[in-house]
Amino acid sequence: MNATQAAARAWDVVIAGGGNAALCAAIEAAETGASVLILEGAPKAYRGGNSRHTRNFRCMHHGALGPLVETYDEEEFYDDLLRVTKGQTDEGLARMAIRYSQDCLPWMQDHGVRFQKSLSGTLSLDRTNAFFLGGGKALVNAYYLTAQDLGVQVLYEAQVKHIGIEDRAATHVEVEAEGALHSIRARAVVLASGGFQSDIDWLARAWGESARNFLIRGTPYNRGVVLKDMIDQGAQSVGDPTQCHAVAIDGRAPKYDGGIATRLDCVPFSVVVNRNGERFYDEGEDVWPKRYAIWGRLVAAQPDQVAYSIIDSRSIDLFMPSVYPPFSADTLDGLAEKLGLPTAQLKETIEAFNAGCREGEFHPQQLDGLDTTGVTPAKTNWARAIAEPPFYAYSLRPGVTFTYLGLKVDERARVSGPEGQYDNIWSAGEMMAGSILGQGYLAGFGMTIGTVFGRIAGQEAAKHVA
Repeated sequence: MNATQAAARAWDVVIAGGGNAALCAAIEAAETGASVLILEGAPKAYRGGNSRHTRNFRCMHHGALGPLVETYDEEEFYDDLLRVTKGQTDEGLARMAIRYSQDCLPWMQDHGVRFQKSLSGTLSLDRTNAFFLGGGKALVNAYYLTAQDLGVQVLYEAQVKHIGIEDRAATHVEVEAEGALHSIRARAVVLASGGFQSDIDWLARAWGESARNFLIRGTPYNRGVVLKDMIDQGAQSVGDPTQCHAVAIDGRAPKYDGGIATRLDCVPFSVVVNRNGERFYDEGEDVWPKRYAIWGRLVAAQPDQVAYSIIDSRSIDLFMPSVYPPFSADTLDGLAEKLGLPTAQLKETIEAFNAGCREGEFHPQQLDGLDTTGVTPAKTNWARAIAEPPFYAYSLRPGVTFTYLGLKVDERARVSGPEGQYDNIWSAGEMMAGSILGQGYLAGFGMTIGTVFGRIAGQEAAKHVA
């Protein structure tokens, strides 16, 4: 089907976006017999949005469930969320997403998703996060195949430009595809086209000019076009435009779409310095899954938005490496020269850190309390001297996954406009995640939000057109 053919008929449900949340909505709606059209802005080879780069899904459960072991109950899940968001969440929506997550895992399996045993190393997630066999791309492909079997139609390279709304109801979707603008009639609309992080100008307006140095971990197609259109029409928004899911990634990663392979997990076993050769934060504050998402913002606050993680030969095999090899040298002088860092300052920083380390048991898989004394900032766990050559380093840059400014929704994923709820517009995924994530990030929770609210949006849209 081409865009002209799609515009020649009316659809029960039109979905803007082609990632996890959009696909969950499409499958749920199509299973009721509704006609469903997905408008994916990316080419087919790049379909799936940021979901292509995901690895796992955080899930509440009591007892073993799929690849998950033991129990991860609602209260522990919610407490973990409160810690990373510092309480900036909507408790009702958050608890609902948590409770629904345990029903989602078997649903995912029933719709083609396969899971594998959790990864180890710095990621101790076998109780909390279910890992996808084949990663996010395999999940996306499985859902597209399921959707195809259900008769869902997909237009690729189809950028939604405008949602036509009259009297609180969506009437049509204007989409740019195949070199022309098309108007597609819809009885219900699901908006799941992500945040605005790939619009660098918008990012710079929110963050300041330093944001032009940020790297975008995910798809370049999430430019916030639909989000802006809805906000311009008076839709209620939620979330701070300066808040986002940002992690430290390899500084050599491409501007867009480097994905999970560019993330660096070496920080807990390293000393991290800025371009001046100075430390600026506790590298061992907590286990990595609860701290990795703060390091993007920490690096963003440093000069030129760059930092360097320095390790020695004893730690090089303790974490999952970047797709790029580390810088290496037999001496700190040589490493400083390769990184372009001030040699004297780097050596002074490392020597001061080493002097603050003490004897004790080093346990890379758990908080070991092996801390520094007399060093500012302190390192509170895994504080082992950087002393055994060869020495290694990775450059760090802030890598933005998705922004938190989004559409405000209720527990049924319904979007509200200036005069109350719209009759037939729902939203799911990163486009409304700011309703739950006021700040910070909990590993795997983006996929939880996308799956839970994507399914609800599809169910509600289907009920509306039944």
